[in-house]
Amino acid sequence: MNNVHSRRRFLAGAATFGFGAMILPRVGATTYQANERANIALVGCGGRGRWFAQLIPRINENFVALCDVDEREAANTYKQLPDVPKYRDFREMLSERDKQIDAVIVATPDNTHAVVAMAAIRAGKHVYVEKPLTHDVYESRALREAATKHGVATQMGNQGTASSDLRRGVDLIRAGVLGEIREVHVYNSGCGSGPRPLPEGSEPVPPELEWDLWLGPAAWRPYNVAWMRWHTWRDFGTSTLGGWATHSANLAFMALKVDSLWHDAQADGRPPRIRVRAEASGYHKHTHPRSARITYEIPARGELPPLPFVCHMGGTSYQELMQRIRKAGLDENAGAPNARRFTPHAGCLIVGTEGMLYAIAHNTRITLLPEAKFKDLKEPERHLPKSRGHEREWLDAARGGPAAMSNFDYSSPLNEFLMLGNVATLYDRQIEYDPIACQCVGDDEATAALRREYREAWTL
Repeated sequence: MNNVHSRRRFLAGAATFGFGAMILPRVGATTYQANERANIALVGCGGRGRWFAQLIPRINENFVALCDVDEREAANTYKQLPDVPKYRDFREMLSERDKQIDAVIVATPDNTHAVVAMAAIRAGKHVYVEKPLTHDVYESRALREAATKHGVATQMGNQGTASSDLRRGVDLIRAGVLGEIREVHVYNSGCGSGPRPLPEGSEPVPPELEWDLWLGPAAWRPYNVAWMRWHTWRDFGTSTLGGWATHSANLAFMALKVDSLWHDAQADGRPPRIRVRAEASGYHKHTHPRSARITYEIPARGELPPLPFVCHMGGTSYQELMQRIRKAGLDENAGAPNARRFTPHAGCLIVGTEGMLYAIAHNTRITLLPEAKFKDLKEPERHLPKSRGHEREWLDAARGGPAAMSNFDYSSPLNEFLMLGNVATLYDRQIEYDPIACQCVGDDEATAALRREYREAWTL
């Protein structure tokens, strides 16, 4: 498109100094008045980006820049917002529009979430990152620390966090309605593609695509359209742990204060340890297994006892859990189509000594089981505030209001936890993770897998 700013001119000017010269200066967070419209840049205009292109004007905020490395994917959004400046390179956008941009939404493929978000944070912009927060464990840690340092408002896009039922579920569990929680089961109907041969040969790069920027920090390879089915490949995608468990595990992770393990030592002063083991259909270097049962052993959190937190990602384990949920009284036909109480593709079952809580895929509807027991439940006091909406929470925080519920202090540990599961599916052994030190205890190989190697000239 004629009004898309080309990265080639920008790269030519930076080539003398290398990519390091392109790192934006570290500044304080952008501030603006409560009654002003936020000026937002969107990076990643296809896929989820198309949804944001509709949402932001609807909530009376303002786009001042759009960016995508693939004009084919961005075409609908660009057509919808014809007068907004358009870029291919997020670094050029941040440099040229620095004074106009208050906040940045990142909706690119998983592989580039961290590098785009980090550049925006360093430029002092408030940042919203679609789920998963990052591609790997270390990147989550780095974004959390940077956001704290620069004082920006943050939010991960697990939108169910804003729902009244998720927040009610958290309050019910913390009030002891289910008794002592003994088990958590998160599920998805699959995990990944299973083994695949690597794409061979090269093809002409489409003129609408900036292939180098699409690859981001991943290792260089010639263009082949098969790489662009990015969910298939570990270099770019994050399995259904990144695609769905960021929603489905949310309520349990929050209610049971698992995120406290990233901040607090054990009662005896020792650092906490999370043990995780994946029983997978295969352990593949380049792709995610077709199915896996990933068991996290969660240590005590204050007065909360240890418990298993199990992710059933397809296969026999998933089927057995489906039978257990159906036996409890839920099935695909429970509820109207737009208000389903059961979602077989993804969801969560939390098991306590006094009952169970089932939550659908996004955790936006919960059911207490057995239903007859809780029919006349006297609701405990609610502690979590009502949300004005997931994106509005973030923008309210940017205007000086309370931190959004899925800000990086919370969502970074959640994402680390789930991406640790992807590390576990590389190895047929148990991993012991120290969430404070961000390392796998006594396992150099697994520790190295927490942080992928960036190709030359790409850094956080």
